[in-house]
Amino acid sequence: MSRRNSGPRKAGGSARLRPSADGRPALVVGVTGASGAPYAVRLVERAVRAGRRVHLIMTAAGRLVLADEAGLGGPPEKPDLSTLWPPEVLAHVAYTPAEFLAAPPASGTLQAEAAVIIPCSMNTLAALAHGLAANLVQRAGAVALKEGRPLVVVPREMPMTPIDLENMARLAAAGAVVMPAAPAFYHRPRSVADLVDFVVAKVLDRLGIAHDLAVRWPGAERP
Repeated sequence: MSRRNSGPRKAGGSARLRPSADGRPALVVGVTGASGAPYAVRLVERAVRAGRRVHLIMTAAGRLVLADEAGLGGPPEKPDLSTLWPPEVLAHVAYTPAEFLAAPPASGTLQAEAAVIIPCSMNTLAALAHGLAANLVQRAGAVALKEGRPLVVVPREMPMTPIDLENMARLAAAGAVVMPAAPAFYHRPRSVADLVDFVVAKVLDRLGIAHDLAVRWPGAERP
């Protein structure tokens, strides 16, 4: 006798683990053309090391930004991911260009535990806020929303227009977590990498994925 679900799970909450074919929970990571490629590189690396299998999707503009900001090598139509991650990470990364819509992340049957779009361009954010899905990143985000799974978007562009703010509010009301890339300084960062880690840690925390990034608020411990 089959069991019915007790009710919809709140989108944006702690993710329920859904193992992929290799026994790891699957996490969809979309990369778009906004500046902030190092955030995506670090998130993929930390997610894999935390036991996830990452379904990586990059738009054409996202690949260009990754090349400019993070050193992604290879031609645009066949990027060399080994220029960003070591073999032990790539062994658990499945890459699909955003132009290819007939891929597993386009369907809720993938059973991914969550989706993250990092960085998220205002164009992608607007598409999601209005139910559009012109590429695989947008479709994967829409799938997370319709399936009631956590969707985290990390916009970095600023300043924001009233249209951008309205789209963020609309997307948040639909169940997404809007998490602008706004690193703090209370952990006394000494490098750009420390600032990147702060944002990535916030995303991992929101998804309930354990990490050891040193970004915690020290509180009263520090004189």
